[in-house]
Amino acid sequence: MTFQEILKIRTDSHEGLYDITARVRAVIEKSGIRTGIASVFARGATAAIMIQENWDASVQTDVINLLDKLIPQGVWIHDRQDGNGAAHLKSGLIGPEKSLPVIDRAPGLSTWQNIFFCEFDGPRREREIAVTIVGD
Repeated sequence: MTFQEILKIRTDSHEGLYDITARVRAVIEKSGIRTGIASVFARGATAAIMIQENWDASVQTDVINLLDKLIPQGVWIHDRQDGNGAAHLKSGLIGPEKSLPVIDRAPGLSTWQNIFFCEFDGPRREREIAVTIVGD
């Protein structure tokens, strides 16, 4: 069986990680699929999906700070087009999709793992995340 839902979120900062775990968990429960794979996909060339710790917000800040050091703003050829070259590179490095196991109608995350939508070119009134679950 396959089930799919498009989540919509608003972002309020230029760069940030937004915890979407509860929303993905709700889609998995709604699907009725007990065992399988869930794909979480950011629909946008300047956004990504990351599995990361949520217990301490400093981890999320560290992720943004690391990416800013690795991929600084304003030095890329694409910046001549629309000024968001760094956002495209960060999105490509992290990646738009993560797959995770579905175990007993829930995401198969460990205690400290959460699912984050990564915004690299915000704020945005609306971003879309495709959640697709395949299984039994």
